[in-house]
Amino acid sequence: MTFNENRKIEFKKRTNYPLSKDHTLSKYDSDKFIEIASSLAYYLKVFSSLKKFLEYISLAATHLIEQEFSIVVPLNDKGSIWIENVYFFNQKEFLEVNDEIRNFLKDSKFLQNFKIKDIYIFENFLKSKFSHLSINSRKLISRGKCRGFYYIFENKKQIASPHIKERNISLLVNMLALGIENHLLISRNKKHENVDREISSGAEIQSRLLPDFCPKIFGVDLAAHCRPALQLGGDYYDFMSIKPNLDEIRKQKGRWALVIGDVMGKGIPAGLLMTMLRGMLRAEVLTGLPPDRILHDLNQLAIADLDQSHRFITLFYSDFDPRTKKLRYANAAHNPPLLWKSKEKKVIRLDAEGFLIGLQKDAQYQCGSINLSHSDVILYYTDGITETTNPMGERFSEYNLIRSFEDLCLKGLSSQEILNAIFDKLDKFTETNRKLDDDASIVIFKLEQ
Repeated sequence: MTFNENRKIEFKKRTNYPLSKDHTLSKYDSDKFIEIASSLAYYLKVFSSLKKFLEYISLAATHLIEQEFSIVVPLNDKGSIWIENVYFFNQKEFLEVNDEIRNFLKDSKFLQNFKIKDIYIFENFLKSKFSHLSINSRKLISRGKCRGFYYIFENKKQIASPHIKERNISLLVNMLALGIENHLLISRNKKHENVDREISSGAEIQSRLLPDFCPKIFGVDLAAHCRPALQLGGDYYDFMSIKPNLDEIRKQKGRWALVIGDVMGKGIPAGLLMTMLRGMLRAEVLTGLPPDRILHDLNQLAIADLDQSHRFITLFYSDFDPRTKKLRYANAAHNPPLLWKSKEKKVIRLDAEGFLIGLQKDAQYQCGSINLSHSDVILYYTDGITETTNPMGERFSEYNLIRSFEDLCLKGLSSQEILNAIFDKLDKFTETNRKLDDDASIVIFKLEQ
């Protein structure tokens, strides 16, 4: 006879004694209960396999309650019967019945669209199969949510004290409920960790798609930065040589495309669309067409994919010729860049009519142009700058951005200094380290010669 069987027999003998008038338990029973409860509590903290945990509960049950056998029917995170983790605590003579019960659960129609109230169908089946036994049915409740069901099949002639029996069953029921919930939480956390790793990888790849540094353009001082609201962002800016095959010196003096855009929304969907847009736009730039034709053709290419995603893209496209200092531009409903005219000491908007990318198949775009002068500064930005709010719910607004931009340009700062100062003002407005409402990007273009 095994050690566990000896202990079970000894436990049965001792539980035959009636409780005293004050309902105190025997010292043996109290010590045994405390020992098993402590052991279960410890195992509850460290288990990693739900099957192993149920096996451990099964072993404890043989010492705590009188039963012919029992069944645990856990529910998964969707509230459906977790068929692969249904567990039987029993003796060998019930093995055939186990298979019959498991087959009933697998084949039963109620399993497909299971609702907790439908558990009576399964319970009626159990009653029909085990009419000679008494079935003690318990819901496994944790944090107000049903985590499964526990069925104890007992001989109808019970000899254990009802008080001890109820106490011991309550311990097992509570441990089972917590164990199933813990396992679900651990599984959910692992899934989240995997998703986080994938998002981090995606964010790393996307960060490499934005320019690592600003290119050298003859007579131009550039600075740029994107601050995403989430790990993956929908903002986009880029600098592209119209003729990338030229040597470095000739490339610096050749025409350059400067673009900034924003995919409506943020996170993974916006990041994926931004990546798609980048590839399409880089191919279009090599055609050397005027900005309005670039946006027209880009819209034609992207509209099918954007229509399916129910998202749109705002985009401001410009090209600059260092030899003539002429800037041409077209706008697909993006925030108009701000141009500081150093001679007039004023800020104007660079804007042209045009629809969102992906909104209308035959959208037309206008082309604007302007000749730049020494110390002129252009501020390209996304709406994450102007739409950012402070704790009072007030927006930073275009008005505040223009005023800040004017003050900084009057000081004759470099592009990088202007960019840093604007983000500093934004941090002070929103309170430092406060999470941004949307992706925020800035490109500063300053003409030095």
